[in-house]
Amino acid sequence: MWVAAGLLGVWVAGLAAPVAAETYHVNALTGDDRADGTRPERAWRSLARVNAFPLKAGDKVMLTAGSVWRESLTLTRSGTASAPIIVAATGQLPRPRIEAGGVSPHGVAVLNAEYVTVSGLEVTNDTPGGVAGTESRFGILVSAQDRGVTRGIRIADTYVHDVRGTNARKDNGGIVFQALGPKRPTRFQGITIERNIVWRVDRSGIAGISDQVTRANWFPGEQVVIRDNLVEDVGGDGIVPRGTDGALIEHNIVRQAGARAPGYSAGIWQWSTDNSLIQLNEAAYTRTRYDGQGFDSDFNSRRTTLLYNFSHDNQGGFLLICSPRVDDRDNLGNRGTVARFNVSRNDGTRIFQLAGNVTDALVEGNVVHVGAALDVQMVVATQWDGWARDVRFRSNAFRVAGTARYGREAGRSGPDYLIQPGFAPAEYIAFDGNSFLGRHIGVPQDPSGRYDATYVAPPADWDVPVFDPARPEGFSDFLIHHRSWMMTMLQRELNAPVRLQQAQPISLFEARR
Repeated sequence: MWVAAGLLGVWVAGLAAPVAAETYHVNALTGDDRADGTRPERAWRSLARVNAFPLKAGDKVMLTAGSVWRESLTLTRSGTASAPIIVAATGQLPRPRIEAGGVSPHGVAVLNAEYVTVSGLEVTNDTPGGVAGTESRFGILVSAQDRGVTRGIRIADTYVHDVRGTNARKDNGGIVFQALGPKRPTRFQGITIERNIVWRVDRSGIAGISDQVTRANWFPGEQVVIRDNLVEDVGGDGIVPRGTDGALIEHNIVRQAGARAPGYSAGIWQWSTDNSLIQLNEAAYTRTRYDGQGFDSDFNSRRTTLLYNFSHDNQGGFLLICSPRVDDRDNLGNRGTVARFNVSRNDGTRIFQLAGNVTDALVEGNVVHVGAALDVQMVVATQWDGWARDVRFRSNAFRVAGTARYGREAGRSGPDYLIQPGFAPAEYIAFDGNSFLGRHIGVPQDPSGRYDATYVAPPADWDVPVFDPARPEGFSDFLIHHRSWMMTMLQRELNAPVRLQQAQPISLFEARR
């Protein structure tokens, strides 16, 4: 009996002993798939060798700089919270590059795996002629299906460009994370997408996808962070998380969204979420008037906060708040959106659009500059299976060198709304303490408002930092410079310190079910 117990103890101890993590090297120029990969001089050659290898928690895969692969990288093994699987670049030459065009729907994929980090890579997925294709394509795809909660995903410091998916679908493009649960509810808990360059992609820049987003089928992702990314020249939408609770979308730069896709697009927005915090972002040069705003608080969402953002030169305007008819199964409408301390400059068409079933919204302390050549709808209520109700505009500065109009939809002309004075049948659209400077038509009653038709815009520093995504070197320095410029500009425009917030999920007592 004592011998048996001793053997059992040895066996249990053997099970508990951790297997040492390893570092594997991959070099497309000098590697050999017959090697063991554990030293640079014994590197593997192909990504197929990585895909087939049983990586374990704590393993690192180092892709050698200067390497180019015409195949995809597919990761299906999980790490742990204390020992993630890491794929990164090594060496001083150009980033290791994965060219998936014509050989795979994705350049990099993390499939049904958790605690995985991918960083330092260059990824393309182009089509002949560099035009949008007819099939879904991804630069980087993170996908979880029928596996419950998926944790610990990080996509960082990648350079994703020339991904030509189809503009007929929103669920493909540069970086896409999707949680699908037709058999078992599935979500992400802890996914971070930060410091990436996403350039010349179709249809979406950075997009979250979920099928657990309806009022009756609610299993939102948590601890979702999208931060410090540059998204430029996008067929459709720039950044769109879906089906999340307490997501943070902070200090991203989205320029030239809506460049090619038909239908409706916007720069930065969320869809079917609770407590999203969208702060310190720049959205600019959105190139459509079908929506076409820099920012949007959308369908089936509660308590979205847009704070300290900068919107400029977007064809469709600054901010859309919208949702269609309330439905007991699918949609509770758009409730409790707060847009506070944002700056809009030279946005076109519609500065604030209230579309459909919007309730309990607050637009407060924003500064809007309308250029001399612009004739815009400053606040317009439009119909989408209903009308807005209980929206307060408080202490905003509407500084108009051109013309600003107010009213409600009276008809459509393509992407544009014909308006007439007054907001009815929208109800309780209230104004208090706003500044109406310059030329305003149909201006609403504001008991404590300030009116000055002689406004002349003073000179100011609007030299926004720019970055050429064709030259990704120096991106970290650009992010630092851009954040500093944003903070300085916001303090000047708002005449107050900038105090960023922390994202917080809905409390247990406010949960949807």
